[in-house]
Amino acid sequence: MADRYATLASHADFRRIARSRIPPLIFDYFEGGAGDEMTIHENETAFAAVRLPQRVMVDMSAVETAGDLLGEACSMPLALAPIGFAGLMCRRGETQAARAAEAAGVPFCLSANAICSVEEVAQAARRPFWFQLYMMRDRDVVVDLLRRAWDGGCRTLVFTVDLAVPGIRRRDIRNDLFGGTTPAKLLSYACHPRWLVDVGLRGGPHTFGNLAPYVAKARHLAGFGGWLMRQFDAGVTWKDIAWLRNQWKGRLVIKGILDRRDATMALDAGADALVVSNHGGRQLDGVAPTAVALPAIARAVGGRAPLLVDGGVRSGQDVLKALLLGADGVLIGRAWAYAAAAGGEAAIAALLARFQVELRTAMTLAGFADIDTIRDRRIPPASDVMPCDKSGPNI
Repeated sequence: MADRYATLASHADFRRIARSRIPPLIFDYFEGGAGDEMTIHENETAFAAVRLPQRVMVDMSAVETAGDLLGEACSMPLALAPIGFAGLMCRRGETQAARAAEAAGVPFCLSANAICSVEEVAQAARRPFWFQLYMMRDRDVVVDLLRRAWDGGCRTLVFTVDLAVPGIRRRDIRNDLFGGTTPAKLLSYACHPRWLVDVGLRGGPHTFGNLAPYVAKARHLAGFGGWLMRQFDAGVTWKDIAWLRNQWKGRLVIKGILDRRDATMALDAGADALVVSNHGGRQLDGVAPTAVALPAIARAVGGRAPLLVDGGVRSGQDVLKALLLGADGVLIGRAWAYAAAAGGEAAIAALLARFQVELRTAMTLAGFADIDTIRDRRIPPASDVMPCDKSGPNI
């Protein structure tokens, strides 16, 4: 089935199809970010600025992209990042993404704010998946979600720490995303009949599947808005992460690290792994691109724990760059969201196949036979902050 997407050569091709197939306000939700969206752009340009090595006349007849990611054997060091409302991109989007990731041999991470519940995804998946959560004011809800994730087979918890308050996302404000149904929204849906039938009508119910048991009166997405706003807790500290560590028996991954001091504090609080992330530019606009922040954090961590990165990873070549900058793996978000909207499970599978081909090709031309060889050739320790300019750093 993925063959129909064989001519889509990059994430931008999937994005183009996605934009034509879903209503603009939903596309804007996945595409957009905080403020003037400078960080979204700079996440991409920072990876683009990194200069790869090129080696020639080296025996590269056997190149292997497979490796270990947080204790799991993977076809490449990549996982599908948690995306809220992914079920709006395609019918029951989270279950389709879980199946595609499983078939490709990479991890899938389910968002707490998913359309599909952890129970629904567990029923569709054959291998354990990861679960993402953030601290809520109602700690009883947190404890119950942890229980449900564990019962669903999840053994890796990705805990987001950069959501003290929601970022100012201007596209969502202009679109009145959670303001209920309006004539303008209905017209937008009607102009996308394929989406309206397949996702809007056949893909229901459109509730926060994981949160539905705790918001009894909510019957649609807009009904969850007020409850969610009340759950954000700006008073969370590392002591709360230590409390979380006592609640969760599996791997604890802290996502949202952009400062080396926070990296060491997260490890001291009990984290098993970290994700260098600025929330894909959706929280605080104008912060450091993740490719710029990554090397210093990698040196601060010093191999004490696995280090992942997200934000701006758009190709298999970017995966290689991330590994050379100090990461052990990457998370991709927008790229798989575009693929989901373009064609569901088959398109996500095609995107992942494209990433793997790109990674293998880049490794071959750069002279890296396997993932361990890449990790041996990371950036020189003398460089403290990677520059983000047109010439780009050499690695």
